[in-house]
Amino acid sequence: MGILDTITQLAGQAGSAAQGDQAKVAGGFIEALTAHPEGIQGVLDSLKANGMADHIGSWLSGQAQTASADQVQQGLGPTGLIEKTAQQAGVSPAVVSSALATILPMVVQHFGANNANPQPGEQGGGGMASLAQSVLGKLIS
Repeated sequence: MGILDTITQLAGQAGSAAQGDQAKVAGGFIEALTAHPEGIQGVLDSLKANGMADHIGSWLSGQAQTASADQVQQGLGPTGLIEKTAQQAGVSPAVVSSALATILPMVVQHFGANNANPQPGEQGGGGMASLAQSVLGKLIS
């Protein structure tokens, strides 16, 4: 089963509208991240450079420091990932920023826990397919 099949299947299991939007955003974000030239490292670099270094450190250490939609917008704005995710998920950029405030800690924790730094399109043990299952599984459980 490919990553997009996994995302579609898990997103389809989401119950409430909020979970459904989060699952769609998670799927769209993972899809956009897969195509992003700098991969997860580019996301981390952008977040750190745009005022979220403390958040990254917290998430990598397993703590759940909260982020606001505005912080996510500021941190990821230069990457274009919010707009690409919105397009992939079929929701507004505002919905993406709000959902990513919940999803980003999981993404960062996933790659930190797996000591992984995947490149675009990579789907190794700590790669995008594993990330999709991990994040979407948490959103719908």
